[in-house]
Amino acid sequence: MLTLKNTYLTVKINPLGAELTSVQDNDSHLEYMWQADKAYWGRHAPFLFPIVGRLQDNQYRLAGKTYQMTQHGFARDREFQVVAQTDTELSLQLTADEQSRQLFPSDFTLTITYTLVDHRLKVAAEVTNPADTPLVFSFGAHPGFNVPLGEAIADFTDYQVTVSPKQTYQRVPLVGPYSDTCHPVPLDLTKPLQLDHQLFAHDAQVLALDNQETTLMLSSTVNDHGIALTLAAPYVGVWSPYPKQAPFVCIEPWWGLADDVQATGDLETKVAINHLAAHKSFQAGYEITYF
Repeated sequence: MLTLKNTYLTVKINPLGAELTSVQDNDSHLEYMWQADKAYWGRHAPFLFPIVGRLQDNQYRLAGKTYQMTQHGFARDREFQVVAQTDTELSLQLTADEQSRQLFPSDFTLTITYTLVDHRLKVAAEVTNPADTPLVFSFGAHPGFNVPLGEAIADFTDYQVTVSPKQTYQRVPLVGPYSDTCHPVPLDLTKPLQLDHQLFAHDAQVLALDNQETTLMLSSTVNDHGIALTLAAPYVGVWSPYPKQAPFVCIEPWWGLADDVQATGDLETKVAINHLAAHKSFQAGYEITYF
């Protein structure tokens, strides 16, 4: 594990998947991150690349050839290389190789940078296209947070997610694991979204944000601990596994979506796909404040 530390927080990151595995308060030793109990979900905060969600039949076509790829892509299961590290900043990198090209034929460099500032952890991602041809891909993050936080007698339903700006958002329904972008559902978030396991009976709550800067705050009625995740992305997912009564929730910035229910299998026309020109770079990021 790689460690970042300042006066307030200690952060641990696994080079496997460049995955954030622990954020602890230095005074109270409160652990904010979900600790990957496989009985519920055996990950902490994976990155999703080069797809977000699931492909129909776990396959896609690119340049006339069909490839197999499972949910959320392969980056979360690949070893990243450290390219820079200080006490409070860490950059890790994954590049295309023969193994990745069996699943995804394109050249790429994916760089993840963590920066710890006071009670905040900034997460920046850069996808670079070194090739002479366009790169098509999706990117996302999937951080999970303990619920309850620092209060053993608290219940999942004592927690809420407050979204700012407070407004009505368009929710993208999921039909099984697939997006139904043709039938968005208005969701009034002028009031907090109260957590309940039944909320996730049809998988994640996926909000369309249109790249507007948005903050989702996870907090409770029983203590002062929580997190606030700020992002500017096309979509964000809020998820906890169902019907398991899992003691965590994920708040997931997405620059992409699972295949649409009407997907053709063509990666270049996949819903919410990103097109990156030759020798250009794509930036994405978010920050998490812990309190």
